[in-house]
Amino acid sequence: MSVAVDLGKRRRSSRRRRRLGLIAIAIAMLGLAVGLALYALSGSIVFFHTPSEVAGGVVAPGARVRIGGLVKEGSVTRTGDRIDFVITDTAKEVNVAYQGIVPDLFREGQGVVAEGVLRPDHSLVADNVLAKHDERYMPREAVEALKRQGLWRGEGVAASK
Repeated sequence: MSVAVDLGKRRRSSRRRRRLGLIAIAIAMLGLAVGLALYALSGSIVFFHTPSEVAGGVVAPGARVRIGGLVKEGSVTRTGDRIDFVITDTAKEVNVAYQGIVPDLFREGQGVVAEGVLRPDHSLVADNVLAKHDERYMPREAVEALKRQGLWRGEGVAASK
């Protein structure tokens, strides 16, 4: 009878080991899948910055960024479908070059978010320009940056992500 009890214990422990082994393999595969997904997404993550942060060296040249602020009065120049303008947060400025059609709401003195690649001279080659019509629809990062600088005039709540 002791031999039969011994065999039963061995079978249960080998099943338990196999089950633990399968669980460990499943967790490892899940971790690998999550790691690969995060790595794939890392190239498309774009951070929001103000012109003061760009001028302060927070962003390295060649990085993909979103820069938000106001279009400086008198800075817009158009040549064909190319438009050059300056984004300001009233403290610092960033020159922006954009090839394409800007939104209807784009104009001097208006809030704008430009997305593109930062040049070594801290100017931006934009491939996307978004114009805002109301502070209630600004990205939360832009609202927080304006509040830190004491420039926030909106009463509404910023759009959440």
